[in-house]
Amino acid sequence: MSKYLLGSAQIALLSIAIAVPAHAQDDRNFAVEDEIIVTGSPLARSIDEAITGISVLSGEELERRVAANIGETLKAEPGVSSTFFGAGASRPIIRGQGGDRIRVLTNGVGSIDASSNSPDHAVSVEPAQAERIEVLRGASILRYGSSGAGGVINVLDGRIPTAVPEETEIDFRMSATTVDTGFEAAASIDQPLTSNLVLHLDGTFREANDYRISGFAESAALREEEEAEEDHDGDHDEDHDDDDHDEDHDEHDHEEDEPEIRDRLPNSFVETQSATVGLSWIGDRVSFGAALHRYESDYGIPGGHEHAHGEDDHDEDHDDDDHDDEDHDEEHGEEEEEDIFIGLRQTRFDVNAALQMDGLFESLKFFGGYADYQHTEFEGPGVVGTVFSNEGYEGRLELLQREQGNWSAAHGVHLRVRDFSAIGEEAFVPPTTTTQLAAYTFHKYDAGLFHLEGAGRIEQTSQTNDVTGFERDFTALSISAGADRHLNDQIRLGGTIFRTERAPSTEELFSNGPHLATQAFEQGDPTLGKEVATGAELAFRHREASHALTVNLFYTDYGNYIFERATGTEEDELPVFQFTADDAEFYGVEVQGRLDVYQGSAWGISVDGLGEYVRAKTDSGNLPRIPPLSVLAGIEAETDALSLRAEVDWADVQNDIAAFERKSQSYTLVNLFGRYSFDDQISFSVGLHNLFDEEARQHTSFLKDEVPLPGRNVRFTVSAKL
Repeated sequence: MSKYLLGSAQIALLSIAIAVPAHAQDDRNFAVEDEIIVTGSPLARSIDEAITGISVLSGEELERRVAANIGETLKAEPGVSSTFFGAGASRPIIRGQGGDRIRVLTNGVGSIDASSNSPDHAVSVEPAQAERIEVLRGASILRYGSSGAGGVINVLDGRIPTAVPEETEIDFRMSATTVDTGFEAAASIDQPLTSNLVLHLDGTFREANDYRISGFAESAALREEEEAEEDHDGDHDEDHDDDDHDEDHDEHDHEEDEPEIRDRLPNSFVETQSATVGLSWIGDRVSFGAALHRYESDYGIPGGHEHAHGEDDHDEDHDDDDHDDEDHDEEHGEEEEEDIFIGLRQTRFDVNAALQMDGLFESLKFFGGYADYQHTEFEGPGVVGTVFSNEGYEGRLELLQREQGNWSAAHGVHLRVRDFSAIGEEAFVPPTTTTQLAAYTFHKYDAGLFHLEGAGRIEQTSQTNDVTGFERDFTALSISAGADRHLNDQIRLGGTIFRTERAPSTEELFSNGPHLATQAFEQGDPTLGKEVATGAELAFRHREASHALTVNLFYTDYGNYIFERATGTEEDELPVFQFTADDAEFYGVEVQGRLDVYQGSAWGISVDGLGEYVRAKTDSGNLPRIPPLSVLAGIEAETDALSLRAEVDWADVQNDIAAFERKSQSYTLVNLFGRYSFDDQISFSVGLHNLFDEEARQHTSFLKDEVPLPGRNVRFTVSAKL
C-alpha cells in the first residue's frame, strides 16, 4: 500500500511542479507544439490543436530513445509500454492494449506483417530510419480502421520524399553498445535529379550478440516454484521402488545438476539489415512517389531455458566478462542445435500520390502499400519448424474539402486485404483471408476559442478460414465527437466521446493449436461477435514560456471484450488459453510536464516528468499483462552545443493480476545521457542505461519471468547531417 501512496504522491508532485510534454524536451521554447501532425485526422493541425492525446518523438529525443525495435523505442512515451520478447521482437502497448488493437504504420500505411499474430513476431518497421514517430491515443483512429482501436503509431521515414531539396542531403548515424557488443549503422541520401524529381536511398545494418543481464534469467518467484515442484517430485519418487521410477529419478537428478542461467541471456541475439530506394516527382498541382523496401531480421527467441549451455560452456561464458566475438560465435553455434531463432523477410512497395484541385474540393490524396512477408521459425541450423506467410495490400483514398467559413471536412475510403498462412509444427492458426473495406468522414468547426470535431467510419470485414471455407462477415460502425475550449492564452480544456466497433481477428476466431513461443495452447472461438467500446477522454493543458502541464484522463467500457483466458487445463503439455468475450473496463491517467528552473546566458536547467496509470478488468476478474503504475522523471542541463540529462524510471509492483498470472516486482532504473554538437552537422552522444545494473522485468511481457531487461549498457553514437 505504501508503494502506491508513494507513486501517487510522485504523480501529484509532477502535476503541480513540472510541465511540458516529453516530446518537447529538445526545445525550451516549445516550438515542437506548432509542428503539423499527419496521423489522426486528415485535416492538418498542430500538436497543440489536437483535442486528444498525441505525442511526437523526433530530433534529439528520438536519437536518445531509438532501439532495435519499435516497442522499446517508444516505451518512454506517455501511455506506451511494450511486449518485450527479447531484443528482436517488441511490439508497442498503449494504455494496456496490444495485439490487433494497436496499428503500427509506415508513412500512413500498415506494416503488413504478422506482428499482431504473436508477441514473438517482430514488427517489420526500422526505427533507425525514422525521422519522426507519431503516437495517437484516443478516438481519432477512425482513419485507420477498427484494428487500431487501442491506438495508432505512425513511423515517418521519408522513403517517399515530399519536397525537392536544394542540394544533396545525407544523414548518417553509427552506434555501439556494450551490453551486447552491438553495432548499428544507418544512412540515407536525398538527391535532387531535376527541379521536380528527387531520389531517396537508405540502408541500415545492426548486429548484437546475446545481452548481459543482472543476476538470474528466471525470476525469484519462478525459481521458488520450480524448487517446490522438484522437492515434491523427489518426495514422490522416494515412495516408489520400481525400476522405471528409479530411472526417471536419475534423469531428474541429472537435470538438477544443470546450472541455472545467469549473467547473460542465451539466444537473445539480433541481426537486421534493410535497404530502400524511393523516387518522387513533385509538381505544383500533381505529386507522385514510390519506394521499394527490403527488410531482413534474424533474431533468437530467449526463454527456452531447457536448451541452456552445457555446464562447461556456461562456466566459461561467465569467466570471460569480455565475451569476445569469437567465443560468442562458438557458443552460439552450439546453441543453434536446440535454440529457436527466427528469420524474417519482407519486400514492400509503397505509392503516394496527390492532386491539387479547384472548386469544392481542395485535394485528392492516395496512400498505398503492398508487401510480401515471410517469417520462418528455425529449430536449429537449417531445421525449419514453422513458416508464417503474409501477403497483403492496403490503400486509402482521401478527398479534402475546401474550407467553407469555419467548417472544414475530409472524406475517404480504405481497403485492406490480408492472405495469411502458417505451415509447420506451430501452425496454431489455419490459412486465412481477411478483406476489409471502409468509408470514413472527418469534420472540424472552429469558432474563435471553441473547437468542435466529429468523425464516423463504417467498415465491412470478412474473415475466411481457407481450409474449411468457413466465413464470418462483420459490419462495424464507429463514431466520435470532441470539443475543446481555450480558457485563456495558457490553458486549454478538451474532451472526446466515442463509440467504436471492432471485428474479431482471424487469430481470435480460428486459433487451435500449440504456440510454443508463448508457452500456450491457443483456442479460438468462431462464434465471437463484434467488440464494442464506449468511452471518453478529458485533456487539460497549461503552457507558459517556462513551464507546462498536460493531464489526460480516459475511460473505456467494453462490451464483448475479446481476450485469452487461462482455463487451468492442459493440452500437449501446454496450458490452454481460450479466446473469449466478456464485458470489461479500462481507465487511467497520464500526467506529464516540465519546468525551467534556471535560465542563464550560457546554461539552461529544467526538470521534467511523466506519470501514468491504467486499470483494466472484466466482470470476471483482472486482465493479464496490464502495465503497473510508473513514473519517469529527469533533470536536464544544456547549452547551445552540450546537453546533459539524468533520469529515473520507476515501475511499481503489479498486484492486480489475472488468474494463473504471477505478479511482477517493482524496479528503479537510472539512466544518464550526454550529447555534444560540434556544429550543426556532427554530434557525439553517450547514453548510460540502467546505471546500477538493476534486475527489471516488464509485466506486459509474456516472458517476464524468464527474460529480464538488459543490464548496464553504454551506448556510443556519432551522427552527421551533411
